[in-house]
Amino acid sequence: MGIWFKENLLSDLQWTTKDTLAETLGIELTELTPDSLKCRMFINSNTMQPMRFLHGGASTALAETLGSIASNMIVDQEKYFCVGLEINANHLRPVSSGYVYAEAKAIHLGKNTHVWNIEIVNNKGKLVCVSRLTTAVISVTKLKQ
Repeated sequence: MGIWFKENLLSDLQWTTKDTLAETLGIELTELTPDSLKCRMFINSNTMQPMRFLHGGASTALAETLGSIASNMIVDQEKYFCVGLEINANHLRPVSSGYVYAEAKAIHLGKNTHVWNIEIVNNKGKLVCVSRLTTAVISVTKLKQ
């Protein structure tokens, strides 16, 4: 079970990308380990910038999607939910075809914030983008106020 609030199967998480930006970008969750969540995204016209390389915004959306899903898996979702608070991304290498693969690993899991490191690599395993996401842990009761 690792860092997760409860035991999940990857199939239990597929709903999180349905009818969202993640679905539009073709982000697919691929693996759940005891301490990380992984996904992939195909490079196509939805994810490219005008120079025909992976768009930095698509990489950042991939990182925030993966980190946010992972962050919500840490908390009791009947009491809390997590949303992106801050993200940064360093784009290190262009990619023009195939898939990119991402893995989110926790750096800090606090009561009010979580910090995630998300690395995105190309088909050859070379680093394409490294991102750090901070999520806010929010009480469900605050929504009702």
